[in-house]
Amino acid sequence: MYIQLNGQILYYEKTGEGQPFLLVHGNGETHSIFDVLTAELSRKYTVYAIDSRGHGLSATPKELHYRDMAEDMAAFIDSLELEKPLYYGFSDGAIVGLLLASAYPDKLDRLMISGANLKPKDIKGRAYRKIKRRYRKDKNEFSRLMIEEPDLTAADLGRIKVPTLVMVGEKDLIKKKVTQQIAAAIPHATLAILHGETHGSYVINSEKLYPLLQDFLHTTS
Repeated sequence: MYIQLNGQILYYEKTGEGQPFLLVHGNGETHSIFDVLTAELSRKYTVYAIDSRGHGLSATPKELHYRDMAEDMAAFIDSLELEKPLYYGFSDGAIVGLLLASAYPDKLDRLMISGANLKPKDIKGRAYRKIKRRYRKDKNEFSRLMIEEPDLTAADLGRIKVPTLVMVGEKDLIKKKVTQQIAAAIPHATLAILHGETHGSYVINSEKLYPLLQDFLHTTS
């Protein structure tokens, strides 16, 4: 399905019935990374698996910016008149979720994120240098986004009101101390450092993610 908002056309897939549940993927990916999760969630929720601007079947702007993506999500919620949706975002989708919940503290019911960073250099050195080399070679907009953004502060995180689950893999490419800082700065946040997991090992079409989200939702209901 397609929706036009903010001068942008976004593609999304809607499945299931119940409380609305938004899923937002990472850099250079599409909603399809959540196919396994969507199948599980749609038994209980109305799932909106969205291709972010510039990704998948959504339209591609000249430049990508996380705050524009967050505004897209706010407009998406308003356009479809979604009442207090749940939100899960991975990597770039997690950054978008933080920005959304910070700018619009009353729009979501719960926020769940994994693999988020506050600054570009929160990415571990080897991975960060690899992204920079890739950008110098191909000038890819996805790479540019990761080496120039985001720029989130503790004050931004402090404006988030909703119960929040902050996850990171033990072997994630995001520095563990950054994830700990994110959880510490958000009121009512729950931190989960997942043993043995990498950045996306428990996320991308993995059966591990659903119980993690459900445990959080049950304990904060």
